[in-house]
Amino acid sequence: MMKIYMAQVKRTCFKYVVLPLLFMFCIVWNSNTATEPFENYIQEIPHSNLGFGMNAIPGGDFIMGSPKNETGHMEDESPERKVHIDAFWMGTHEVTWDLFEMFLDKDYEKAISTKPLPDNVDGLSRPSTPYLDMTFGMGKENKPAIAMTQYGAIQFCHWLYEKTGVFYRLPTEAEWEYAARAGSSERYFFGEDSSRLEDYAWFGENSGGTTHEVGKKKPNPWGLYDILGNAMEWTYDQYEPYEATQGVILNPTKHPEKLYPQVLRGGHYESVDVELRVAKRFISDPVWKQLDPQIPKSKWWFPEAPFVGMRLVRPLKAPSPEEIDQYYNKQPISDY
Repeated sequence: MMKIYMAQVKRTCFKYVVLPLLFMFCIVWNSNTATEPFENYIQEIPHSNLGFGMNAIPGGDFIMGSPKNETGHMEDESPERKVHIDAFWMGTHEVTWDLFEMFLDKDYEKAISTKPLPDNVDGLSRPSTPYLDMTFGMGKENKPAIAMTQYGAIQFCHWLYEKTGVFYRLPTEAEWEYAARAGSSERYFFGEDSSRLEDYAWFGENSGGTTHEVGKKKPNPWGLYDILGNAMEWTYDQYEPYEATQGVILNPTKHPEKLYPQVLRGGHYESVDVELRVAKRFISDPVWKQLDPQIPKSKWWFPEAPFVGMRLVRPLKAPSPEEIDQYYNKQPISDY
């Protein structure tokens, strides 16, 4: 009898004590390890009717740079190196004035918001009011925001973080090239034939000397529109020549240690065809500020760079709060 009784006690204990505890453990474990599905999504701007698309870019390896026999090759594109990039999201389009103007003009942001701005957003540092038409007569509606400094681009990302709670940043140079190639090892993501650029990009031959609405050309295979042409795009990296390496480099980043030069990619609406090659590197130049009459010169704007824009990235693995703060406030970026 005692054995039967003890067996019943064990069964009862397992059913009413152990199983519920296991169930609760599974819930807690899943809640701590569950991640957002890695797929394309639309990021809505809270309390507004605005949003923007983000495309899932799978991780992988690629050869960064270009061979010396590539048409248009520049010396700073070699030696080629093998790079591994972790998965991330990238903006479907370049950041447009529709979005950037909310950050630029707090009164405009308040006017179109359905709720008062929270303190963390209301108290953010904003760009100085430009003394020029920073569209340079090219218009704003659904067109890429242009002429911001790298500092201004990063602070736009900071504003987005405070608005959405999601960490957005500029792509590294390696992330940009990896995403632009979309698996290709040729001059352009669509091959070697530059005559096909008309289908994918606004550049010197078809732009009429102006930016155009985003998304009007064909995207690359990973769904990124205007990754070549229209507006040249900021990366986060300090410019330096490539060095010979062994093995695979993991997520390379050259953190800025000085204000100039930084790397931009993609070419723009006045570029010639060889400047739209996915390996082509551009660098920022303080001469882009020489028309600025302010003393000190604005840390927000490049009045002689109407061809400079930006595209967003979101890493699959979110950084820590300390890393996020360091990114948005890193010296010397805040010393413009």
